[in-house]
Amino acid sequence: MPIDVIVFFIALAVWAGVLVHAWRTERYQWFVRFGLALLVVLNVRYFIDGQAESIAFFVAIYDVLDNIGVSGADIPGGMATCTDCSAWGDRFAAHPSWGVAFYERFANGPTSRNNLLYGHIGANTVAFLLMHYQLARPGGSGGRHRLIGRIGFGAITLGTVCAMLLAAQHGSVGEYQGAWATWGFASMSVVVWGCAVMSVMKIRSGDVASHRIWSIRYAGSMWGAFWLFRVMLFVLGPFTRGVDAGALQFCIWFSAPLGVALAEWIRRTRLDRDVTAPSATVGPDVAVVG
Repeated sequence: MPIDVIVFFIALAVWAGVLVHAWRTERYQWFVRFGLALLVVLNVRYFIDGQAESIAFFVAIYDVLDNIGVSGADIPGGMATCTDCSAWGDRFAAHPSWGVAFYERFANGPTSRNNLLYGHIGANTVAFLLMHYQLARPGGSGGRHRLIGRIGFGAITLGTVCAMLLAAQHGSVGEYQGAWATWGFASMSVVVWGCAVMSVMKIRSGDVASHRIWSIRYAGSMWGAFWLFRVMLFVLGPFTRGVDAGALQFCIWFSAPLGVALAEWIRRTRLDRDVTAPSATVGPDVAVVG
């Protein structure tokens, strides 16, 4: 039994409890911190344990629900068998076909593909953390704030370039739905990077209020592309397992936009409900991402 998968589910249960408490008290700091810590653990393990083992762990998460009611003699069309693509091993009869393809492409693929994945994961992790540091200190030291913002923007740009180069290779991957995955991941990249670019453009024009709004939307797009993507894939997987990448396609196309929409809703209903004007302590030289 993969202990790390069990521990991950326990961590998710604890995080859900933190969310309930945060919703009741309207204090979300620990929910955000918990999510960031869990994200770092998941991403850093790619550099410690390697991509094959980390992807097998990732696939194992979805095996739990996707295998409900599945037997070795009756495997849905959107699932496939494999020998070592899941941390569960032979515990489950089959695995989501996109997961099998994901494992095979990086466990047995060219080094250039592995390096792009490392670049994407590493750069996006840095951008994710710096983004929250900036949002938590909007009125900090102008020079340091600006420098960190530029580093963060450089990181998300590098991560997006790596993601686009990886997406360009999906056209021949039927388990991902080919070109639909390519364009879907491209749309996700446009949403995430586009929000970051808008934030930079607004602060360069001196529009601090709009800069803050786009920075929050950028944060939402990142949470959507990472956490909302994974949660939706986990929940929707069992309902679409008869079709290759059924749930995956929905998550690819809609996780980032839904993250932006959720961030905008939070901004309007939680962050700005008692705010009538931008804070006078935030000057035009303070940037969240650029």
